[in-house]
This record gives sequence, structure tokens and C-alpha cells, in this order.
Amino acid sequence: MGRYVFRHHFCLILCGCLCFTAISRGATNPNLGAPLNTPLEQAPPLPSSSPQTPPGELNSNAEKATEQYALSHERYEKAVAYSKAGYTLYFVSYALSGIVLFLMLRLGVAAKFRDIAENLSDKRWVQAFVFVPLLFVTINLFKFPLRAYWHALSRHYEQSIQGWGSWLWDWAKGALLDMAFAIVIVLILFAVMRRSPRRWWLYFWFPAVAILLGRIVLTPLVIDPLFNEFEPLNKEHPELIAKIVRLTKHAGVPISENRMFLMVASRKTNAVNAYITGLSASKRIVIWDTTIQRMTPDETLFIVGHELGHYVLGHVRQGFLMGAAGLFLALYFLFRGLHWMLDHWAKDWKIYGQEDWACVAVLLLLLQVLLFFSSPVINGVSRMEEHAADVYGLEVIHGLVPNSEEVAAHAFQVLGELDLSDPNPPLFITFWLYSHPPVAERLVFAHSYDPWANGKSPKYVK
Repeated sequence: MGRYVFRHHFCLILCGCLCFTAISRGATNPNLGAPLNTPLEQAPPLPSSSPQTPPGELNSNAEKATEQYALSHERYEKAVAYSKAGYTLYFVSYALSGIVLFLMLRLGVAAKFRDIAENLSDKRWVQAFVFVPLLFVTINLFKFPLRAYWHALSRHYEQSIQGWGSWLWDWAKGALLDMAFAIVIVLILFAVMRRSPRRWWLYFWFPAVAILLGRIVLTPLVIDPLFNEFEPLNKEHPELIAKIVRLTKHAGVPISENRMFLMVASRKTNAVNAYITGLSASKRIVIWDTTIQRMTPDETLFIVGHELGHYVLGHVRQGFLMGAAGLFLALYFLFRGLHWMLDHWAKDWKIYGQEDWACVAVLLLLLQVLLFFSSPVINGVSRMEEHAADVYGLEVIHGLVPNSEEVAAHAFQVLGELDLSDPNPPLFITFWLYSHPPVAERLVFAHSYDPWANGKSPKYVK
């Protein structure tokens, strides 16, 4: 789950990050956007004010009526304030990224970094190991205050329990990983540029897709364990394993027990979450320990059913194919945009051609614009997939869970209260930022979806 519930891991990464995944995420699209547009694993934490709340009992009235998403007056005020702050920071972060990159070009900072790299060595690979870190560190220094402010805000609204030391260490690890990944991408990109100055956008597409696929496969095995602890789900919760196995068999897609993991999230957050991640041998179901602590077993089963929907409905595969197509178009946009900008401002920015290392900053600026204006499309596709997964989750637990519609609706109520989800987000904000339908809409749909009562056939689970 997550601030906007059940964000499956790949759609945003594949469709949104395009060719400079690590560069844009680490340098020009920081985690300030996470509360609004975040992958499942990075959802904002839940309030620490109720760590001992029994499963399913956060709102004493929610059990009686979950036809609508309802908050107490105090929690309503907090949800609105917290959400508005997140919306503002999202747009501010994009604007600041663009301004920083433009000023680095306009003031010749990027060209200066290039001169430093080229003066240190004639070898291109050495120059990349100098230029990219200089660029990254500078951008991150400007972006750090906003990211730190978001963390402070999350702590203020009791959405985070992570200490500053732990947060800084996670931030540093993420920055180093992004930097290493960016160096590899930049080296390959500029090698392709030298071989084919006019068709590099086409030829670079092939290794870029391969790298992106490799990162998806390796993330749950190599990257995720650097930030959180994982253990087999059957180690502490064999009874839940039995329910999930029954669920997957009912869905006709049995998943081995050794593909089910528990993430120890409670050391950093009170968030409830679950997701499917990885590909091929690395594919797995992950449930946060906080989910088991805060929700009933039936509600947890609905969450797993939703995530199973992403798997069964082929959203991972579709996301990859859409991402590959989007990457193709994005690279052509970057190629055309780069030449247009160099034709107009290369002399002012002290850039001597597209193979100049300073062009990385130009490409990042173009990518920032592309990511911003493509967000409504990416999130629109994601909302459709999330709704389909909601439908699947409701259908797959029908007959296995008593009062399944009520259970699902209450799960959304609990999630909304804990996550301080906006009760009534503006239509523009939903259109531009929301990767999931608003919680209030999902709750109403869950409570009312009952094709069996009308003698109709369910959409996915026959």
C-alpha cells in the first residue's frame, strides 16, 4: 500500500524515469515528490501516535459504516494541511530543479566542471568519474534543504518515526547508488554519441532498456536490502502464509512460499504496505510488518489480492513495454531538444558540442521538463491499473473472506486515517499527481462493488 495505496513497483519507474532513471531521481527529481507520486516501497510513514492500535480499530465508527471515507475534525485538518504541503513541495521541487540546472549552464558551472575533469585526465572514463560526481553533489546540495524539510514535515505530522541519523544515512546510500548508476549510463551514452552523432538516440535505446530491465531484476536482491531488512514471511507468520497460498490457488496462480517476504518496516515507519517486485527469479510478494500489526488478517489478504492483481493482469509486463516505448520517444525528444538548445545557447553556456560533458546538464534539464509534463499521462495510466487491481482484489477474496466488500472498504478507511490522505483532493491535483484514485473514491467503490448480487459475472476472477 502507500499514501495513495498499493503502488506497484514498476509502472512509474519504467514509464517515468526513461533513460536517465538514476540521474533524474537522484539529482533532479528528489524524493520530495514521493508523497504524491511514489512507488510502493517509498510511501510516507504513518502516524506514530497509535502504534499499539489493534488491527482494524483506528476509527471506532469505521466498523459500523464504511460507505464513505470519514475523518475526525482534528485528523481532517491535519490531512488537508499535510496534503497541501506535499502538493506545494512537489511543484516547488520541479521548479527548483529546473532553475538550478539552468543557472549551472548559464553561469558556466557545468562548463567549469568539464574543464576540471578534462584537465585531470585525457581518458574519457576518468573524466566521467570526475564530472558526474561534481554535478551530482552540486545539485544535491541545492535540493537537500527541500528533502530535509519534507522529512521534518513528515515527523511534525507524525508520519515518520525515522531519526535524522538514519534518514541521512539512507539519503547518502541512495545518492551514492544513483551516482554510480549515472556514471555507467553517461559513459555508455557518450560512447554511443561518439560512434553515431546523428543516431545515438536510437542506438542508445537498446542498452538503456537492457540496463533498466537489469535494475528491475536486481533491485529486490541487491538494492532493497541496503535500506530495509527482509525475512521469509513463513518465519513469523505461517498462518498468514496458509491464507495467501489458499488465495493464490483460488486465483489460479499459485506462488511458492519462498517468494513471500516480510519487510521489517517498523524500525523506520508505521506505514502499512505490500507490493510485488522483481522479475523472473527475483519476483516476490513483500508485506510490511506494520501492515500485519495494523490491519486484520482479512484486510491484509485483500491487500495481497490487490497486489496479486498486478501480477495476474500483466501490469509489470505492460509497464515494461510502455516504458520501452516511452523511452524510445523520450530519447528522440532529448536528441532534438539538445540540438535546439545548443544551436541557441551553446556559446553562452561555453559548450563546444553534444559530446561535451556539460551536455549532461542540458539533457537533465530537458528530461526534467519531459518528466514534469508527462506526469499526467503516466499517472493516468497508473490510476487505471490501480483501479483494475482493486477490482481484482475484491473479486479474488470474494467467497474466501466474509463480507469482503466491507473488509476492503474498511481497509481503505484505516489506510486513509493513518496516511492522512486528502479527503477531497482538487481535480487538477488528482489529474496531475495522483498515481492512484483518491482513497475516498476507492472506499466507495469497494463498498458498492457486488456483481454477484445482480447475477452478473465478475470481470476477472470467474
